[in-house]
Amino acid sequence: MNALSFIDLMNEIFRKPLPDLDKIQKKGLLAVKIAQTFALRIDFLDEKKCTHLSQLYTATTKIPEEDIEKLLATYTDERWRQQFASFEQQPLASASIGQVYQAKLKDGRAVAVKILKADFKKQFVKDVQSVSRLFRFIIFFYPKLARVADPLGVLASIRTNTLDELDFRNEMKNRDLLYEIYQQHHTEFDLTKLHFIEYVPELCSENVAVSLLIPGATYDYELSVKQLPYERLLDLFKVHGFYLFNIGTFHGDIHPGNIIDLDEQIYFVDCGAIGHVSERMRQGLFNFMTALAFYDYDNCAKYLNAMSDIELTGATFADFHQKLLAVYADFSESTVSQVSLTQKMMETIKLGVNCGMQFEQGIYPIIKSLMYLDGMVLRCNPDAKLMKDMRENVTILNPEVAKLYPQITNS
Repeated sequence: MNALSFIDLMNEIFRKPLPDLDKIQKKGLLAVKIAQTFALRIDFLDEKKCTHLSQLYTATTKIPEEDIEKLLATYTDERWRQQFASFEQQPLASASIGQVYQAKLKDGRAVAVKILKADFKKQFVKDVQSVSRLFRFIIFFYPKLARVADPLGVLASIRTNTLDELDFRNEMKNRDLLYEIYQQHHTEFDLTKLHFIEYVPELCSENVAVSLLIPGATYDYELSVKQLPYERLLDLFKVHGFYLFNIGTFHGDIHPGNIIDLDEQIYFVDCGAIGHVSERMRQGLFNFMTALAFYDYDNCAKYLNAMSDIELTGATFADFHQKLLAVYADFSESTVSQVSLTQKMMETIKLGVNCGMQFEQGIYPIIKSLMYLDGMVLRCNPDAKLMKDMRENVTILNPEVAKLYPQITNS
């Protein structure tokens, strides 16, 4: 990606009409990752554009059928291929870097095979180096950009996260990390509905991941055919909320295509991306979402301020506080179809930034999670009062809530 191509990408993202997603994908993996990052930057893009760009997490180009055998020949050897009794040619799912196929091993086990789409790594690294040189050139003449937007830092984060995703062995490592957390805490919290996929390690490599097939349906499919009960979503929120609010390490790409429902059990798949937040951010976010669930906007202002690297004081905080109350004036008792949680969170972070707050990068994967969860509720139960329905889960995760809001939790 040269300077002209990068400028064209920025024009595509920021232009008044919604960006052309196909055009972005044709620019390569770095362009897709940059656009995905902008999908979370609710501090300076409007909700409609962020939501549109977020489709790049799920709406991706597919590998042509004739290329599958070529990729398998490149990534595997004859001994690997001899382990399979059959291999479907039509993919089960597609993502920005990989595609999943159903197959059967000679021992009778049904498996899912994830294949890296192409040799993205060389071109991706080359594109990152090219854009880095462009950023350094711009910063030399406009050093304020480094302080305001930190483009080199953001690009370095994209590089690290994407290179991790391009090595499918990290999926197994991240799955083991989430499972280890589950093992440590499942006696304290009810995580009985959560399960993890099982890999076939001897058949996995950097470019291919083989796991036992879970014969269930993704949440995305069940939502599309109106077969996912709202209560099942609340179960997912409780599980994800535990990792997010109580641990600070969580599934970083919890879109509905990465959640499988089997016999009312929740299966996490594709753990290639893991989110981490600092202890201060974790606790502050938990406090903020708890206060929001009970429509306690005064404490919402206080807890959001505590999450900022630069805390507001005096008249500046008072101004922020009053503006936050205005943002949430129509939120209490509203349904998700009337008032979007995603939109309110976008407005909240944007308000904080405009008033002088600064947040660590970890807050943006959280916004991505909320975007996915809010979108699932809207498709499942548009009349739901989501935050009010979350009160029970919040109280389970933090029993101290009953002391803070006894008049509500005891009613």
